[in-house]
Amino acid sequence: MKHLLLAAALGIAASSGYAQDYPARPINITVPNPPGGMNQIHAQPLSSILEKLTKQPAPVINRPGGTAAIGTAYVANQPPDGYNILVTTPNLYLAIEKDKLYGVKTPFSLDQIAPIALLSADPLIMTIHPALPVKNVKELIALAKARPNELVFSTSGPYGITHTPMAMFLDATKTKMRHLPTTGGGPAITQALGGHSQVTGGGPAAIHAYVKSGKLRAIGSWGAKPYPAFPDVPTFKSMGIDIEAYLWVGLFTRAGIPESTFTRMRDLIRKAAADPAFKQALENVNVVPDYREGADFKTFFDTDYQRMAQAVKKIGKL
Repeated sequence: MKHLLLAAALGIAASSGYAQDYPARPINITVPNPPGGMNQIHAQPLSSILEKLTKQPAPVINRPGGTAAIGTAYVANQPPDGYNILVTTPNLYLAIEKDKLYGVKTPFSLDQIAPIALLSADPLIMTIHPALPVKNVKELIALAKARPNELVFSTSGPYGITHTPMAMFLDATKTKMRHLPTTGGGPAITQALGGHSQVTGGGPAAIHAYVKSGKLRAIGSWGAKPYPAFPDVPTFKSMGIDIEAYLWVGLFTRAGIPESTFTRMRDLIRKAAADPAFKQALENVNVVPDYREGADFKTFFDTDYQRMAQAVKKIGKL
């Protein structure tokens, strides 16, 4: 019995020591997209602050492809040691739901990764080209019903984070528009700016400058409440259109990390997210910090996943 107790004590000490020594080498931060965009906006200041906290490098590495599936699969298949962090958006599960439609095996599964924390959750904002002869959502719906499949909406691509919310809107309002898919959120906005599409959705960070300059007009928000950067833009819910969609950014890592190491990792992330420099970096681009972890993050994630998965099923095969 004494030997067992001694062994257990040594095990606890070793585990505790491992956590205290963490990190002993660089923590790699994977962005599963090309440089730029929401994930990069969060990853870069996070990297700088983690390096100060840990005295270890925390390089941001872009691993784009497959609607973020390639970068996600990379982290999902790394050793469970706490040295890989994934910065991602709802594309995490949109890729899975899209693959289900076509009977394709996604190169990762959700049980391979563990949530660390939510960093922000911006509502998508609907914008229209100023030449479109409508001033608000009610008039847009009326025009779309009068001219079915004539108006064009541009998105970041099929089943992506801007396509799925638009599909929600069309379903809820019983309207029909033509879809112009592009290769990302930026190109989708470019199509709207050029008048090739009349409607698009985007995160506040992506569209704020264009709305402020009058190149686009913001008319509706997918949020549950008004967004600080667009206080005068009504939510769809306030108009009786019961839809929500968020361009959230969260941190994940390989599942199965020893609890003591995971706790140490999450503590470091919490400190980094609370750093004024991190908050300022987000606020500079009109992103509102919204840190959540544990059960709070899980509840948000599960709820968002459920409604977005339902939207993908309704879109069906394209």
